Amino acid sequence: MNRARRPTDLALNRTGIYLSPTDGPAVVEGARDAPSSPGCARALAEVRRQYAGEVGLIGHMPAPASLRVVENVGGAVLRRHKVHLLLDKLGERLAFERTGVRLFDALMAKLEAQGSWDRGPTLAELAQFRADEAHHFALLQDVLINLGADPTAITPSADLAGVELAGIVQVVSDPRTTLPQALHAHLVAELVDSTSWEQLVDLADDFGEAALAHKLREPLAQELRHRDTVTTWLKRHAALVVGGTLKYSA
Repeated sequence: MNRARRPTDLALNRTGIYLSPTDGPAVVEGARDAPSSPGCARALAEVRRQYAGEVGLIGHMPAPASLRVVENVGGAVLRRHKVHLLLDKLGERLAFERTGVRLFDALMAKLEAQGSWDRGPTLAELAQFRADEAHHFALLQDVLINLGADPTAITPSADLAGVELAGIVQVVSDPRTTLPQALHAHLVAELVDSTSWEQLVDLADDFGEAALAHKLREPLAQELRHRDTVTTWLKRHAALVVGGTLKYSA
């Protein structure tokens, strides 16, 4: 990385006001005197409450062509909305894994452009993790089809996951971010992904779908490895910075 462009290099930064004893107080005073709309936090909360009561939900579950999921758990017939809970969460993971492939594509491009560090990520490791994500996507697609669901439909939780991941995709894809910065953002996705796979396995168990739960445990183990490996890379990077081997810390 070009020394003049390291994130921790001292350069022009006008975001703080403490180093300007004259202009700083003037900015504060100007903010106090500036015209502002009437209202308060309580009024804002009331408006939000009204909106929440008026708008609809984030999507609805599509009607499946057929349902081959087990209909009896502990002798009780499953109600259709409970079956939809399982399909919704499978759709969520499908959307997450699709974006996971794109995240690793961006990480691989960043590594090729910037390089790595001692015991940091390698191109082969990132490529393997990308392949894992693609495999998880294909597996979930097959599971949904076998349950009689449409894997191309965006379920409510899948829609929400797309919005949640948007900021992470922006950080990882931004050409200004360093590889450590991109990995820090990606770790957020890995933490959510690994926990969500654990919940999905538990949900399949709760539905009495032992075969499905068993099938989902391999992706869970791989996602836990992704999470732990990214964490190790970032810890190693920080240790090298503290030890003086690396000259930038962002």
